[in-house]
Amino acid sequence: MNEILKTSTAEVKTLMESPMAFSSRTLPISSIGDEDSHVINREVSWLAFNERVLAESLNTRHPLLERLRFLAISASNLDEFMIVRVAGVKQQASLGLKGSSEGQPLPSEVLGALSTRVKDLMARQLQILPTILHDLSEQGVSLVSHNDLSKQDRGFLKDYFNREIMPVIAPLSIDPAHPFPFIANKGFGLYLGLEDQKGKANQALIMLSPRLKRFISLPADVDTNEADRFISLEDCILLNLDQIFPNHDLNNSFTFRVLRDSELEVDDEAEDLVATFESALKARRRGNVIALELSAKETNAFTQSLCESMGVIETDVAYVGGMLGLADLSQMCSAGGDHLRFPNYTPRYPDRIRDFGGDCFAAIKSKDIVVHHPYESFDVVLQFLRQAAEDPKVISIRQTLYRTLPNSPIVRALISAAEAGKSVTAMVEIKARFDEEVNIRLARDLERAGVQVVYGFVDLKTHAKLSLVVRQEENGLRSYAHCGTGNYHPVTAKTYTDLSFFTSDPDICSDIVRVFNYMTSYVEPHDLKKVAYSPVSTRSRFNEAVDREIANAKAGKPCGIWIKVNALVDPDCIQRLYAASEAGVPVELVVRGICCLRPGVKGLSENIKVISLVGRFLEHARIFVFANGQQLPSDQASVYISSADLMPRNLDRRVEVMMPIENPTVHRQILDQVMTANLNDTLNSWRLCSDGSYERIQPEHDDGFSAHHFFMTNPSLSGRGSAIKKKKKKY
Repeated sequence: MNEILKTSTAEVKTLMESPMAFSSRTLPISSIGDEDSHVINREVSWLAFNERVLAESLNTRHPLLERLRFLAISASNLDEFMIVRVAGVKQQASLGLKGSSEGQPLPSEVLGALSTRVKDLMARQLQILPTILHDLSEQGVSLVSHNDLSKQDRGFLKDYFNREIMPVIAPLSIDPAHPFPFIANKGFGLYLGLEDQKGKANQALIMLSPRLKRFISLPADVDTNEADRFISLEDCILLNLDQIFPNHDLNNSFTFRVLRDSELEVDDEAEDLVATFESALKARRRGNVIALELSAKETNAFTQSLCESMGVIETDVAYVGGMLGLADLSQMCSAGGDHLRFPNYTPRYPDRIRDFGGDCFAAIKSKDIVVHHPYESFDVVLQFLRQAAEDPKVISIRQTLYRTLPNSPIVRALISAAEAGKSVTAMVEIKARFDEEVNIRLARDLERAGVQVVYGFVDLKTHAKLSLVVRQEENGLRSYAHCGTGNYHPVTAKTYTDLSFFTSDPDICSDIVRVFNYMTSYVEPHDLKKVAYSPVSTRSRFNEAVDREIANAKAGKPCGIWIKVNALVDPDCIQRLYAASEAGVPVELVVRGICCLRPGVKGLSENIKVISLVGRFLEHARIFVFANGQQLPSDQASVYISSADLMPRNLDRRVEVMMPIENPTVHRQILDQVMTANLNDTLNSWRLCSDGSYERIQPEHDDGFSAHHFFMTNPSLSGRGSAIKKKKKKY
C-alpha cells in the first residue's frame, strides 16, 4: 500500500461518527471564552465554517474528485485564516491588548485556543486524505510514492527532473559561508541532512518554486489500470537527489512551509496611494512568521536546527506529520473520468434579453431584470458593457472594480469605450486583499487607454459592485445601471451564487450617480431617494427596518425578517436582532460563513433560526427581507440586495450599496424563489445550535431538497415564470 495512505478506513469511519466530527457537530462556543457569552467568538465561528467545508470531502453524495477539491479548499482557506486572522490576534497579543469588551477572552487566550484548533483541523485533513486517495486509486487516479515506481517510472522522472526541475531550483548548503536565506510568505522547501564520502555532515536547503507543478503526471500503468498517476514534486526531487548532491548520502529530510503576516500597513497620509501600496506589497513578503509547518511528526535536533536558523519559536511550529500544502491537491482535480466530477453545467442566458434580440438596453428599459448567477450566465453582464462600449448613443460609463481577471473582458470593454471617445471612469480598488498587484496593473492599462481611473479612499475600501451607463436617446439622456452582490469576475461567477440587478429607474440611477460622485470627489451625497450606502446610511437603513418589525410585533401585526449574508459579525446588528426576537419577531438567517449570533437562547434569541449552506456552489448573495406588516413571503415585504455583509467593516469602513427591489416581478423572483429555496434547503444545510455548534440538517424525505439542484434544473429568474411554488410541497 502507498505510504501516503497511512490512515485506515476504520479510523476515518470513527472520525465521521465522532460527536465532534463533521457528520454531527463542530466547535462548541465554550472552546474560547465564556460559554454564557451572547456572542460567539469570530475566529471560532470561522473555524467552524471551514470544518463544514472540510465535511464536504466526506460527503459521499459528491463525486470523488470534488471531495478532493473540498479538502484542498479547506486547506487554502486555513492558510488565509492563518496569515490574516491569526496574524491579527497574534499582533494584539504581542501588544498586550485586552478583549474587545468585558468578559471577552484576552488575545493571548484566543491565540492559544486557536493554535490547538488549527492543529486539530490540519490533523483531520490528513486523516481524511488517505481514504479519498484510496477510493480514487480504484477509479484510476492515484498519488504514488517512490516505493510504487517501476523502473520505467524512475527513468521517466529522471528525464523530467533534469529537463523541468533542475534548471529552476537553487540548492543551498547551510554553513558559515552560506547564511540561511530569507524565506517569503508561503515559501515551501526541503530541508536535508547530508553526509559526504568523508563522513562530513552538512545541511542543505532546496526551495520549491511555485512555478513548478506540485504534482507530476506519470505515464499510465497498464498493469494496474491506473491511467492518471501523480507523484509529488518533493518526492521527485528526493528520488533524484544524486543529480544535485552526487556522492552524498541522505540521512534526514522533511518539507516545511512558512506562513507570514499578510496584512498591509498603509500610511493614511500617503500622497501617492499606488506607490505606497507597491512598497507595502514588497514588505508583505517579509511579514512576521505566523507558523512554520513541518512534515516531521515531532521535534528533534534536526528540526530544531531549522527553527533556530529561521528564528522561529517553538509555539509557532506545527509538526504536521504528513503532507504539507494540501491546497495544491486541486491540481489533480482535472484528471480522471467525468464521473469523478460534478456534471458539466452550462448557465442559461436570460430569456428576457433573448426576447429583445440581445439588446440589453431595450430589455432593461422595458422592465427591471434580475439575473441569478451561476445558474444564469455572467455573459449578460459582459454583454451589457460591450454593448455600451460599441453603442454610438452611449456617452459615458462608470464602473467599480474590486476583483476581476488579470486579462479581464470587462477591462477590455472599458478600454474599447474610451478609445471610441466615450467618457469612462473606473473606480479601481487597489486594497482588495491579495488582488492588489493585479488591480494596479489593470489600472495602468486603463489609464493608458484614456480611462479616468480613481483609486478611492485611503481609509475605506470600495466594495460596491456598480456599473452606470448614460445613453443619449430621443427624449434626452437615460441612465442604465447594474448592481451586483458579487464581483465583476467571469471565473468566480461560475461557482459563486450572486444576483445581478439591471434597472433604468430614474431615482435609483440618480442615486448611483451621487454614489459614484462620492467615490471621486469624497463629498458625501445627501437626500438619496432610494439607495442606502456605506459608510453613511446602510446601518441606519437596516436598523430602521428591524425597528419597524419590532414595532409591528408589539402592535400585534404580522412581522418577520429573512436575511441571507456571508457573515454576521457586527455587535449592534446582532443586538438589534436579539431585540427583535425578544419582541416576538420570527427571524430566519442564512449565513454561509461566520455567524457570531447565538440562536435559540431562551429569553434572548429563541425566535431566531440560523442555517448555513455549503455545497457545489459558494453562496455569496446578500439579501435582506422585512415583512412590513404582512406574513412572509408577501408582495408588500421590503426587499433589498447588497454588496455588504453585516460586519463592522462593511457598514463603517467600506463603500457599499443597499439596493431596494421595488419592481413586482423582480421582488417576487428574489423573495419567492431565491430566499424560499435557501430557507428550505435540506441537502446542503447546517443548523447553528444555541451552544455555537453546527449540525447537518437531515431531510425529512429520502431525496430531500437542494437549492443548488433546483436552480440548475428549473427556469431562470428572468424567464417567464416561477417553478418553485410547485416544489413547496417537497419542503
